[in-house]
Amino acid sequence: MTLGLIAMSGVRVHNDELMALGLTLPGFVERSEVIASLPSLGLLTLAGMTPDDFDIRYLEVPDLETVDGLPGAFDLVAISSYTAQIKDAYRLADRYRAAGTKVVVGGLHVTTMPFEAAKHADSVVLGEGELLWHELLDDFRHGDLKPFYDGRGRSFNLAEAPMPRYDLLDPRRYNRLTVQTQRGCPHLCDFCASSILISPHYKVKPVEKVIAEVRRIKELWKHPFIEFADDNSFVDKAYAKALLRELAKEKVRWFTEADISISEDPELLNLMKESGCAQVLIGLESTSFSGLNGLEMHANWKAKKLGEYRRAIKTIQNHGITVNGCFVLGLDGTGTDSFGAIYEFVKQTRLYEVQITVLTPFPGTPLYERLESEGRILNKGAWELCTLFDVNFIPEKMTVSELETGLRTLLRQLYSEEFVQWRRQHFFDRQRRKMHAEIT
Repeated sequence: MTLGLIAMSGVRVHNDELMALGLTLPGFVERSEVIASLPSLGLLTLAGMTPDDFDIRYLEVPDLETVDGLPGAFDLVAISSYTAQIKDAYRLADRYRAAGTKVVVGGLHVTTMPFEAAKHADSVVLGEGELLWHELLDDFRHGDLKPFYDGRGRSFNLAEAPMPRYDLLDPRRYNRLTVQTQRGCPHLCDFCASSILISPHYKVKPVEKVIAEVRRIKELWKHPFIEFADDNSFVDKAYAKALLRELAKEKVRWFTEADISISEDPELLNLMKESGCAQVLIGLESTSFSGLNGLEMHANWKAKKLGEYRRAIKTIQNHGITVNGCFVLGLDGTGTDSFGAIYEFVKQTRLYEVQITVLTPFPGTPLYERLESEGRILNKGAWELCTLFDVNFIPEKMTVSELETGLRTLLRQLYSEEFVQWRRQHFFDRQRRKMHAEIT
C-alpha cells in the first residue's frame, strides 16, 4: 500500500503592492524564505507512527498552479495545509478523489472547519493526529474509513511521541529542520491560531526524546540548524534548563519562540547561549498598553510586562542571543500613530530582527468570533487572505486603507538595507566589546 504525505505551505500575499514591495526588501524576503523552507513536522510525525506495510512518500506542493494533474500516485493521501492555502489543498484533494485515491485531511484549519473540509475528503482528522492515526490506518486496510476521527478534548501524551521520519527529507532543500519540545501556551492571545486550537493543555516532551530527535537529525545533516517548533518554549523553566544542559552536548545551533520572561533568569540565558541558541523570536505584539490590553484571554500578562520590554531585549541581546521582535498591526486600541511608534521602538532597542504582520482573524480563534459578531469581517470565508499581510477586517481606530498604507511604509523603513545593517552592526560591535572586556 502506498501512502502520500503532502504538505501545502506556499503562502502567497494577495495585495499586489505588497507583493511588489517584498521583492525589494531583502530582510522581509529572507524571513519569508525561512518560513517557507520548513517541512511539515506533523506529517513527518505521523509517518513515524505508520506501520512498515505502507510505502511512504513525503511531498511538498508549494503552488498548485505549477502542478498538472497529480504530484504522485497513491492508495491513500494525507494532506496538511495552512489556512491561506487550504482552498488549493481542497482542489488537490478533489483531484485525488476523482482518480480513486482515498484522501485524509487534518491540521489546525480543518479542526476548526470540519464540515467544510469533509466536502473534499474521505476522512477528516480533528485534534491531535497521533491519537487517531493507528485507528484510521486500520480502518483504511479494511475499507471502512470513517468520515471523522475526532480527538478534540483528549490530550496526547508527548512521552509516547514517535520519532519523526526525518529520513524522508532531503536536508539540502532546507535551511533548518524542526523539533517540537512542547505544545500549548498559557497566554491564550485571542488572535493566536497555533497548537492551543488542537492541544487543550500545555505539555512538554521528555528531554530524552527531544535529544534523540536532535541526534537523528545530526545523522542526516552533519551541521544542522534546529528550529524548535513550539508556541512558547521555556514556560517551564526547570524543564528548559534540564533540556538545555543536554542540548549543549550536541553542538548544534538553534532558534525558538519564547516570551520576555526568559530575560529574568540569567542562568537560563547562559544555558541558552552555551547550548547554541542563535535567535529567539518574541511576540511583543505592540508598543502601547492600549494595544496589549485585553489581548490575552486570561491574565493580561503582556500588557503588564510592557514596561519591561526594553530592558528584556537589551538583557537577551547582551547575552549574545539575537531577538526577533514581532509586532501585530491593526490591534484594537491602536491607531495610525502605532506605525511610527514601532519604528522608534525598534530604533531605540536596536532589535536585531523584526517581524511585522497584520492582525488576522483565523477561523476558530476568539478574535474571529468577536470580529464576526461585530460585523467587522470584510470577506467571510476568504481563507486565502489569511496570509498575515492581507487585511480582511475593519480596524477599530483606522481605516483599511490607512492600515495597508501604514504596513507598506513600515516595511520600507524596517527592512531598508541601511537600517537592517545598522541594527545588526550594533549587535556585533557590542559582542566584540564584551569579548574584549572579558579577555582583558
